[in-house]
Amino acid sequence: MSPPSAARRSAVESPEDHCELPECQEPAVRHLARSEVRKAFPKLPEEGRRVPLCRAHYKEYKKATKEERTFQRLDW
Repeated sequence: MSPPSAARRSAVESPEDHCELPECQEPAVRHLARSEVRKAFPKLPEEGRRVPLCRAHYKEYKKATKEERTFQRLDW
């Protein structure tokens, strides 16, 4: 039995998916809700519901929204 992360990785990193932020053509590793990503990247284009992000921009998103995500987890 192969590890599930290998199957997930190959499905996520398809060649036609690339980071949607301007001037970035890196392969996408995560797809997030556009409303959440706009909090970290306000100059994001307005089309679609989900945003593909590369590894570097996903890391930037996590750093930019860390405090808010912490408060959301503590809220319940």
